[in-house]
Amino acid sequence: MKILCWVCLVFVITNVGALSEEPQLSPARVVFQTNYGDIEFGFFPSVAPKTVDHIFKLVRLGCYNTNHFFRVDRGFVAQVADVAGGRSAPMNEEQRREAEKKIVGEFSDVKHVRGILSMGRYSDPDSAQSSFSILLGDAPHLDGQYAVFGKVTKGDETLRKLEELPTRREGIFVMV
Repeated sequence: MKILCWVCLVFVITNVGALSEEPQLSPARVVFQTNYGDIEFGFFPSVAPKTVDHIFKLVRLGCYNTNHFFRVDRGFVAQVADVAGGRSAPMNEEQRREAEKKIVGEFSDVKHVRGILSMGRYSDPDSAQSSFSILLGDAPHLDGQYAVFGKVTKGDETLRKLEELPTRREGIFVMV
């Protein structure tokens, strides 16, 4: 089962307060629209500026439109597919060029807790492209190993719905 994520960029001008142990969110927001509800993301440009810029460019180009979550592991992560292979719509040349760019790992002290956005990558720490995870629980083993670039600001009820979807095991992964 694929969960389609229609994405639109939404700029919200708000006075966003942050907890003392959490970096400041920028005022920009991105909303993923899924079959199960919307999920709004805020971003940490002071923590991962190159990653945030790259994600914004992918969103502006429409790269996440028709993409899906390929992995939902209850209490751990909901992982958004890499846009080069996860979209149901073909990509144009500009989208493909941006989607294939590799982003330098911007690792930080920000903790991997529920709602955090964290870049996916291969074993090379500088191999992140467009896949990312939304943390569905605390994952301290990921701290300092994956680039945290934002967090969910609205839509936890949608994440709870995703966690209830039927899944299947494929090796170490829990797939939707």
